[in-house]
Amino acid sequence: MLKIVSACALYFFLVTLVACNGGEKSSAEQKSSAAKAEVAPSAKKVKNILIFGNSLTAGYGLEPAEAFPAQIQNRLDSLKLPYKIINAGLSGETTSGGNSRIDWVLRNPVDIFILELGGNDGLRGIPATETRKNLQSMIDKVKAKYPEAKIILAGMQVPPSMGKKYADEFRMIYPELAQKNNVGLIPFLLENVGGEVKLNQKDGIHPNVEGAKIVAENVWKVLKRDLHENFLRQGA
Repeated sequence: MLKIVSACALYFFLVTLVACNGGEKSSAEQKSSAAKAEVAPSAKKVKNILIFGNSLTAGYGLEPAEAFPAQIQNRLDSLKLPYKIINAGLSGETTSGGNSRIDWVLRNPVDIFILELGGNDGLRGIPATETRKNLQSMIDKVKAKYPEAKIILAGMQVPPSMGKKYADEFRMIYPELAQKNNVGLIPFLLENVGGEVKLNQKDGIHPNVEGAKIVAENVWKVLKRDLHENFLRQGA
């Protein structure tokens, strides 16, 4: 009789143990599924917006947070858009220097590429044909490395003091390249800022804090067209 009771007790113990383990496993699986469900909707792949330029992009004379790339990042963050700005600005950069440097910069994945170069070429009187050739080369390199990347060309102009013929040739470089390569165009990066004393630093070339805000808006007007419409909020 004792043996029978012991056998029954052992049987019920094993059944209870299996049931408990099964319950724990089911509970663990449910928690795991719930955790995945919570993460999945909010998980977004962060895309890179690389701004390749000179001192205007680098934010010469400004705090890093005041430069126009940082202001655009703030706009993206406030809209909860999954984009990261990479500031690849270098003070004094010409299109020739940029063409030599771009291969190194393109080691970072690029989804949107903003090309902001040429201003220093104009101030130095570099032939417009040379500037055009270098800009085209950089566009070609981006397309070759990242065929799916969107490209935006930031237009630039030179002061009338450089001569009307040169100023006209230089100004036309950007819209003509944009049309030829089917890329986005910011007509004039310094629109409503260039030549405005109150919006520039003492050198009369680099925007001050208020000027940089306007430059950021000039860029945003074109950039937002290339951001996925599902990520844009009404009124952005």
